[in-house]
Amino acid sequence: MAAAALAAAIGLTGPPPEQPAAPQDFATASADHPAPTAAARQRPAEEQRKPPATATEERPPRRILIDDVDLDARVTPVGVTEQGDMTIPGDPATAGWYRYGPAPGSAEGSAVLVGHVDTDSGDLGEFAALYDVRRGQQVEVRRAGADPVRYRIVSRTTVPKDDLPSSAFRRSGPPVLTLITCAPPYVPERGGYLSNLVVTAEPIDPGRPQ
Repeated sequence: MAAAALAAAIGLTGPPPEQPAAPQDFATASADHPAPTAAARQRPAEEQRKPPATATEERPPRRILIDDVDLDARVTPVGVTEQGDMTIPGDPATAGWYRYGPAPGSAEGSAVLVGHVDTDSGDLGEFAALYDVRRGQQVEVRRAGADPVRYRIVSRTTVPKDDLPSSAFRRSGPPVLTLITCAPPYVPERGGYLSNLVVTAEPIDPGRPQ
């Protein structure tokens, strides 16, 4: 589904004339932050497609910045399609925050932001910059009605779309920021990109009230 549409599922996006090269993975997986595994699904689990008991929209994210790779994107809340896939804003300069999960700055769980890697005309989206991130680089998320929160990147992994872990959308456990975009290979007859690039970042000061 092209980025020109109002919303697109994670599994679909348009091809660039020159597809971005597949990035090298790096990870510092631990018991608290396991690397993605194959026993998973592409979409949020059924229970993750409903609003949580505690509302997270009091301090919604408005902007994400990674200065080291010149990523600067607006952020807007998104939900799911009728098929249960997470939606992505049509504007490649805008990231979507999964509003049925934790917000950046939450005390627990995975705050998920997604964005297009490119458009059907070949222009790169803001999240194409995730191909260049390195371990230890900082991510800043600016929020409405609250101070910014900062994270440090700990891993970048590429997984087949069908294997995107439902744990990426978890609402409990240690707080992390999960950034998702599309990754090669690109196979038009199979709907576009077949993989997702998943970047995980941990709070720089998790003990500080957010």
